[in-house]
Amino acid sequence: MANADTQRPKARPLSPHLQIYSPLINMVMSIVHRITGAALYVGTLLLAGWLVAAATGPEYFAYVNGVMGSAVGLTVLLGYTWALLHHMIGGIRHLIWDTGRGFDLASVDILSWGTIILSLVLTAALWAWGLGVRGGL
Repeated sequence: MANADTQRPKARPLSPHLQIYSPLINMVMSIVHRITGAALYVGTLLLAGWLVAAATGPEYFAYVNGVMGSAVGLTVLLGYTWALLHHMIGGIRHLIWDTGRGFDLASVDILSWGTIILSLVLTAALWAWGLGVRGGL
């Protein structure tokens, strides 16, 4: 009969984690896609608040416009714009994968890096256009 003090637990296999797997671009894009999806909830609430302010009256609308037009407000709006575009482009990437295409490693890398680059370029272009229409900051 074995003594309880002499029994050792059997070595168990390690679960995969970031110390074993180095983060690949598609892993990072998966995490960022989830984060931007969550951020869109907050941004959409802000947009709804802006629309409620417009419906409430000119004084409250001017107040909310002042907050949104501040440096902090514009930074939040810039982040919301990027999150919206990044999440949309990530959704298109997933739609491509849903057709059974783009699963080879080269295509995964191209689609992942393309998501980052295109979201940044489109955000910059949209804001440049918007500021041009508005007449600057």
